[in-house]
Amino acid sequence: MPDFPIRKTMLFVEDIHHDGGPAQAAPRRRAAILAVVANPFAGRYVADLQPAMEDLKPLGLALTDRLIAAMGGREGIDGYGKAALVGEGGELEHAALWHVPGGYAMRARLGEAKAIVPSAMKVGGPGCRIDIPLGHTNAAYVRSHFDAMEVGLPDAPRAGEIVFALAMARGPRVHDRMGGLAASEITGLDGLR
Repeated sequence: MPDFPIRKTMLFVEDIHHDGGPAQAAPRRRAAILAVVANPFAGRYVADLQPAMEDLKPLGLALTDRLIAAMGGREGIDGYGKAALVGEGGELEHAALWHVPGGYAMRARLGEAKAIVPSAMKVGGPGCRIDIPLGHTNAAYVRSHFDAMEVGLPDAPRAGEIVFALAMARGPRVHDRMGGLAASEITGLDGLR
């Protein structure tokens, strides 16, 4: 059983009042949480990584709970995404370990979330930034919720570390006006529409 001890976590909360147009009645909130963990696979090739996803499930749930609290509760959260950034000695597949523990934790805690959780992964060093893609929780084709939240830490990931990240949003982009499937038109049957 691999161990992923946490070196640090960081929480980002952003309230967007306007984006060049009129101020909104209520700001749009986006938040992300990052955990910097040791990479037990750094510097070596391991053929079967999948069992480690099970070991990361408690981290996914704990980060999800903190993120929902930072959002002021789960009511109205309708956007989410995840990302992972692997430091020196690691490989992209180590970032892919986050697919199940990160994505399914958010879907479980948010309840009726049906859409795939958008994801980004990359390899980089300290100070490297990553865009966490955001999409609607129940329908991947809702254009008003296509977004990204850029995050990074000045001292992570160091060699032998992974940064696992989750993000959530409440509401569409401020001033969205690109048409497409509206959130009010979601049928929620297949995670797409």
